[in-house]
Amino acid sequence: MFALVVVAGQLLPDTPLGRFVDVLFANTTMSSALRLSVPIAFAALGGIFAEKSGVINIGLEGLLIIAAFAGVYVTDITGSVWFGLGGGIVASALLALLFAVVCIEFRADQIIAGLAVWLIALGLAPFLSQVVYGSTNTDGVATFRTVPAMLAESGVPVLSTVVVDWMARAAGLPTVGALFNATPVVYLMFVAVAVCWWVLNRTAFGRHVRASGENPKALDTAGVNVSLVRYKAAILSGVLAGIGGAALALSLGQFTGNGPTMVNGKGFIAIVAYLFGNYNPIGALLSTLLFAGLDALQLTLQARDIFAVPAALVRTVPYITVIVVLALFGRTRIPEAAGDHYESGEE
Repeated sequence: MFALVVVAGQLLPDTPLGRFVDVLFANTTMSSALRLSVPIAFAALGGIFAEKSGVINIGLEGLLIIAAFAGVYVTDITGSVWFGLGGGIVASALLALLFAVVCIEFRADQIIAGLAVWLIALGLAPFLSQVVYGSTNTDGVATFRTVPAMLAESGVPVLSTVVVDWMARAAGLPTVGALFNATPVVYLMFVAVAVCWWVLNRTAFGRHVRASGENPKALDTAGVNVSLVRYKAAILSGVLAGIGGAALALSLGQFTGNGPTMVNGKGFIAIVAYLFGNYNPIGALLSTLLFAGLDALQLTLQARDIFAVPAALVRTVPYITVIVVLALFGRTRIPEAAGDHYESGEE
C-alpha cells in the first residue's frame, strides 16, 4: 500500500498526493523526525531497563518534564548546553531514585507511584519556572548546534574544512541527508541504542536485569542482590530519560510549561515504543522513528496545508497511530515478575 502511494505520488507530482510524497521524503521532514525521536528514544531505553528489572516505570513523562526544565535552568546559569544536559540528567535521576525508594523499599504500587512521579513533575517544573522566571515558560537559552556548525568553528584544519565540506555535500542527499546535518544528541541517540543493546545482551549487569524481571528468586539464590539491581535499573531509566528531556528543551532553547508542558505525551509514547519494539533497544528505536516521523509529517502538513483537512484532525495522526499499534501489536509479553515486589529470602 505504501509503495503504491509513493509510486502514484511520483506519477502525479502536481496533485496533493504528489506534494504529500515530496513532503514525506524531504530532508526537513527527516530532520524534524530525528529531533523529535531523541526524547522518545532515550525515555524508551530507560523504560526498557526499568521494566526488564521488574520495575514498571510509567512515570517517564514526569522524568522528561523535570529534565527539560532543569536542562534549561542550568544552561541559563552556566551558559553551557552540556552543563544543561548534565543538570537534566541529575534532576531526572534524583526523581527516579525517589520513585525507586518508594517502590522497592516501601513496596508501593508501581503504577500509582509512576503516576505520582508524572503529576509531581507536571506541577513542580512549571511552578519552579514561575518562581524563577515569572512565567511557566522560561527565558530563551543556548541550543545544541548542528555538528557541521560545531566542526566549522573548531579551528582544527581537517575538521573545519575537509570534514565539514564532505558533510555539507552529504546533507544534500534526499531524505538521508538530514543525518549529516544533525545535532550531537541525535548521534548520541544512535550510540546509546547500540550501547544499551550490548549492555542488556552481552554483560553480567544485563543478565542480572533480565533475571530480576523474570525470576528474581533464582537471581537471589545465585547470590545477587535483587533490590540493588532494581535500584540501578530504575536510576538508569532516570539518567536516560534525563538526556532525552534536557535534549528536547535544549533543541528549542526554552522550557514551555503550559498545559501538558512541551513534553506533551512523549513519555507515554516511549512506553508504547519499547512495548512495540518488544523490549529490544533497536526495536524501540525503529518504533520511535515511526512515531516521530508521523509527528514531523503532521507538523509539515499543517504548515503547507496540502490536504483540505482541519489542522486539529491532522494533529491527531501520531496518537491515532499509537492506538492502532496498541490494538494490533499490544500483546508483547512483559517480564514475568514486572510489577511484583521481592525481598531476599522470600519463598
